[in-house]
Amino acid sequence: MTHATNESSQAQPRPIVTERAAKRVAAILKREAEGAMLRVAVNGGGCSGFQYAFDIETNRAPDDLAIESEGATVLIDPVSLDFLRGARIDFVDDLIGQSFKIDNPNATSSCGCGTSFSV
Repeated sequence: MTHATNESSQAQPRPIVTERAAKRVAAILKREAEGAMLRVAVNGGGCSGFQYAFDIETNRAPDDLAIESEGATVLIDPVSLDFLRGARIDFVDDLIGQSFKIDNPNATSSCGCGTSFSV
């Protein structure tokens, strides 16, 4: 079950973390310090204008959206949240390799590797 906390997130569709992604995040965080969380952010750069960033943190800002599922917490800051409204964060394991994949309805185009996009 996924649970998200942040009062401002109620206005528009929140990002969704799939069960598969949450389980992978939980497995990664088991090897980290107590209270570790995964931060998903959108930064300027990449071949398409914006790029996704994944970092492990132990500090949560008061205005972060926290998505809790399968024993893992995913944090998204308010600026990144504007780019990730309605996005689906998944974990894929295919012939190319393992990675987190973001299906973002706000992206008008993306690069071939799926880590950068434009709006």
